[in-house]
Amino acid sequence: MQVSSESLQNWNWNDSGYGACSGGWEGIKCAQGQVIVIQLPWRGLGGHIASNIGQFQALRKLSLHDNAIGGSIPKELGFLPNLRGLQLYNNKFTGSIPPTLGSCKLLQDLDFSNNSLVGGIPDSLGNCTMLTNINLSLNSLSDSIPVSLTQSSSLLFLSLQYNNFSGVIPNSWDGGANGSKPMVKSLTFDHNFFTGRIPVSLSKLTDLEEISFSHNQLSEEIPIEIGKLAKLKSLDLSYNSINGRIPNSFSDLRSLTSLNLAHNNLTGQIPVFLGDQLNLAVLNVSYNNLSGHIPKKDTVKQKDGKEGTVGPTKEIPVAAGEGGGKLVHFEGGIEFTADDLLCATAEIMGKSTYGTVYKATLVEGIQVAVKRLRERITKNQKEFINEVNSLGRIRHPNLLAIRSYYLGPKGEKLLVFDYMSNGSLASFFHARGPNTTIDWSRRMRIMKGMTRGLLNLHTQQNIIHGNLTSNNVLLDDHLNPKIGDYGLSRLMTAAGNLNMVATAGALGYRAPELSKLKKASIKTDIYSLGVIMLELLTGKSPGEVDDGVDLPQWVASIVKEEWTNEVFDLELMKDATAIGDELLNILKLALHCVDPSPSARPEAQLVLQQLEEIRPETATGSGDEGGGGPSTME
Repeated sequence: MQVSSESLQNWNWNDSGYGACSGGWEGIKCAQGQVIVIQLPWRGLGGHIASNIGQFQALRKLSLHDNAIGGSIPKELGFLPNLRGLQLYNNKFTGSIPPTLGSCKLLQDLDFSNNSLVGGIPDSLGNCTMLTNINLSLNSLSDSIPVSLTQSSSLLFLSLQYNNFSGVIPNSWDGGANGSKPMVKSLTFDHNFFTGRIPVSLSKLTDLEEISFSHNQLSEEIPIEIGKLAKLKSLDLSYNSINGRIPNSFSDLRSLTSLNLAHNNLTGQIPVFLGDQLNLAVLNVSYNNLSGHIPKKDTVKQKDGKEGTVGPTKEIPVAAGEGGGKLVHFEGGIEFTADDLLCATAEIMGKSTYGTVYKATLVEGIQVAVKRLRERITKNQKEFINEVNSLGRIRHPNLLAIRSYYLGPKGEKLLVFDYMSNGSLASFFHARGPNTTIDWSRRMRIMKGMTRGLLNLHTQQNIIHGNLTSNNVLLDDHLNPKIGDYGLSRLMTAAGNLNMVATAGALGYRAPELSKLKKASIKTDIYSLGVIMLELLTGKSPGEVDDGVDLPQWVASIVKEEWTNEVFDLELMKDATAIGDELLNILKLALHCVDPSPSARPEAQLVLQQLEEIRPETATGSGDEGGGGPSTME
């Protein structure tokens, strides 16, 4: 028996479970004649969850994420004593969170993110003594954080970002009165209305790895006690009203890889010790009242000899060539003179709207990639220098860094990048020999890497790519993806950018709304990302599909006819038994990204969340959807 793609109401919720265990229900698991799992994500389900759900007394997991289910979350869910997992994210639920859920003593995972819930967090959730993950992000929830949650001894992840929470963040993160050690690893409270000081008691969370409190109204000084968080990897306090100095205790944060204190009221000197933080890959202290220079840090060499992240960047003095041009290096790249560059042997690698790309071999045999920009469409020299100096400081493992730029005496403008020996994703993927395979785990890592890079552009750099294709995703020696050509629109005149938008996506990466709006957006980037994901799933280039049908339309037509298996690359189908559910879930996610309606497409953060849930970094198999080959998609 198939579950309706239109409504949950076709389910006989009066059945306590025995009828549903007859073997005809897809997505239902039973034990001893009783339903223990209802798992129906990505089915296009509408309607609402009836109150009779409370009759499934043996139910352990209810997973209905990524549907169109509305109405309120029934209080009867709190009457299920065996409930462990409740995953209702990416739906249309309204109303408040039922306080009865506090009676679910075995509840471990609660994810209501990306709905339209209102009201506050019930204090009773603190009674769920096995709860490890609470994700309420992307709703319209308000009020303050219950103290009971701050004293949980089981909680690992608390995600409250993109809501309307307000008030002071409680200063009671100590594991409670029973003396148990708190285990929290991640607190993401960004994009709310929290006020007051950062609580000192956060220092008691010795396992804490991530703090994201950006885009709030926090004030006062950063507590020096934060320096006690030895495992902290990411600290984002940007876009608040925090004052005082950067605490000297931050020198003890040896695990820190990302520190963002931008857009606050910080004063004093930028601490020199930040240059000694060997793991620090991202540092942003802009838009404060700080003085001094960003500390210089030598290139980090990892154990395998691979060049690591260079951390804070600053301009290196200009080197002039004999012809009167000038060369500017950014920290972390290979240093050479302008004459070295101009005397290099060059081989054309490709052409784009922005210009021509060459592989240049310097005198010592060192290879770099050089993009010569089209002179007539670039900004004047003063504006160009301001913009390229900003772009040259961007560093992320999945973004191709600008290492240097050269301004010639006749208006020539060259950008220098690391040479990527494996070329573009498009050339590596589609032009490889029959004996070169790209397995599923590698394709997944490429998808995740691209999404992380795009997320950084959208949220940290305020950059819309505008022309993302598999041709400007480059692969390094280890096949790690690096997005190129980002931010180049900032170097172009208005006329040059109009031409770029007009010609972008000629091979099928172009979002449908670009033909009318003529303006790229976050959602057009997500569309392009979705096309590349389909490319990796199907093995087809977007340019291969003809008859006026693009790759997303072709995939959708196959899925509609319930011939889903025919969509996937034959190379992947060899392992369909092991990775089938992952293939199907990624296909659904990719189709979500290429939805014709921009508002229906997820943002990069949610895409990354889905990718990591489908195949966690530490997992060797599929996610919680189980194994089995792909069948049909509702």
